[in-house]
Amino acid sequence: MRRAAALIACAACAHSLRTPPAIESIAPPPQGTGAQLLAGATAAWARRADPAQAAAAEDLYLQAARADPRNPESYAGAIRAKAFRLGREKDPSERARLAQSAVSVGQLCEENVPASPLCDYWLAAALGLQARERTATAHDALPHMVDLLRRAARGDPAVDRGGPQRLLAIVLLRAPGWPLGPGDAEAALPEAQSALRIAPDHPPNQLALGEALQKNGRAAEARAAYSEALRLATGPALRDDPDAAGWADDARAALR
Repeated sequence: MRRAAALIACAACAHSLRTPPAIESIAPPPQGTGAQLLAGATAAWARRADPAQAAAAEDLYLQAARADPRNPESYAGAIRAKAFRLGREKDPSERARLAQSAVSVGQLCEENVPASPLCDYWLAAALGLQARERTATAHDALPHMVDLLRRAARGDPAVDRGGPQRLLAIVLLRAPGWPLGPGDAEAALPEAQSALRIAPDHPPNQLALGEALQKNGRAAEARAAYSEALRLATGPALRDDPDAAGWADDARAALR
């Protein structure tokens, strides 16, 4: 019965990866050196609470990638900026465009900087965005995401403050289980714990741990992790972080 369900579900499946366009078709002509553009992008990203600055950061990161295609930080920055913008975008068509373009940038990163943990991680993140916006790609995306995140974790587990392990934990927690997908709440817990060891003061790591503990029947420990995520997200160290309010909201929702 479950095998039949999987076959029926796949009737509506779509490929998550396509041949990406050339960098010249998605990035404006560089107005400076790669290093100059990357510095400008980083400065704009720091002001991303202003939507115009978030868009400017994306543009500059793409220019930097075109100017210096071998630097994975430029592609990673562009995907991160697209994800930030997508999270605040109301228009479904624009959300889908941002998600699909993030996947293309991630693929270009992989092509130009093979075996880069940064490229592996951010392509996996981009595939997750696309799967959320276009659910038909999710079945195909999930195994790619798991493989990319495991490879990123082996290469550099500290990427995005434990990002490979954190995102892998979330995938394992939220994906359907075998045979429909890689979901495995028990396997997710050590991944979330690993991310927390790398950056215990990063609220998303506490949130991922809380979800993993909750789904493994450890409710009291989960509540402690969510409470710590809320404390960190509302603390003075993150007062000026544009993402902190969202993390705090997620923690409050989990505690309710």
